[in-house]
Amino acid sequence: MAVRILSGKAIADQIKSEVAAEIADLHRKYGFTPCLVAVRVGEDPASEVYVSSKVKTAGEVGLISEHIHLPKDTSEAELARIVVELNTRGDVDGILVQLPLPKQINERRILELIDPVKDVDGFHPVNAGRLMQGYESLVPCTPAGVIEILKRSNIDIGGKHAVVVGRSNIVGKPMAMLLLHENATVTICHSRTRDLPAVTRQADILVAAIGRAGFIRGEHIGEGATVIDVGINNVSDKDEARSLFADEDIEKRLATIAKRGFTLVGDVNPREAVERAANFTPVPGGVGLLTVAMLMKNTVKAANLRRGK
Repeated sequence: MAVRILSGKAIADQIKSEVAAEIADLHRKYGFTPCLVAVRVGEDPASEVYVSSKVKTAGEVGLISEHIHLPKDTSEAELARIVVELNTRGDVDGILVQLPLPKQINERRILELIDPVKDVDGFHPVNAGRLMQGYESLVPCTPAGVIEILKRSNIDIGGKHAVVVGRSNIVGKPMAMLLLHENATVTICHSRTRDLPAVTRQADILVAAIGRAGFIRGEHIGEGATVIDVGINNVSDKDEARSLFADEDIEKRLATIAKRGFTLVGDVNPREAVERAANFTPVPGGVGLLTVAMLMKNTVKAANLRRGK
């Protein structure tokens, strides 16, 4: 069976094009442009890359964006004051506080301070509760992106058995809820699941979001399944890379390790997955690209919800 590689880039480009058209339409009809504010604390290199990507994409689709960068010794009280101020600003439609935050700051308290209507990451308990109950809400971007990949790739969800490996509040749990809302039968697995391969092999749709490089192997995948790899992990060991990547891909991966010190791999062993899956999302080039696109879509949705449109 030939595996179909599901391109995150093509779908992300479609979504960004749709968002750009909607932003232009809002400006033409109602005279406003949605605004996204990203708040970053400290000098975490990954956070810098993520926020830069979000701000850059916002500019590409026509959003107004602001980047507030605070020093790593910023107090929780100061960050809370900034979040509350952004809540009150009428021109701000979306607020995201980039995680992780420095250890002196309680992440949960800060996320709960964000106005749920401006919570474009979809992490606020109010939005989590609305998602659980099937109400209109702002949904975490990565799980929402997975649904877009499935739908735009013409992969049926209704009536299928979906297995989600991972139970985080950011991906695993909302992913399960979104699949359930699309009429899938959903199983959630995690580190304490007994005989994990026996459960995951039953999946028509297998979503891996466990945070362990190459953890899902061929024995976990049923013949002809759709495998969605949400993980993003760094692999620096060349022997480990050889065990993960197909022969035609390995030289490129080894060159990347030599240049950067690491290469990216998801939670699925791609060498083994392509032997059994019918559809597969690569890393990089898969789900990760959808996350930023869905953030743009959420910002426009937040702007419309705030204005009753």
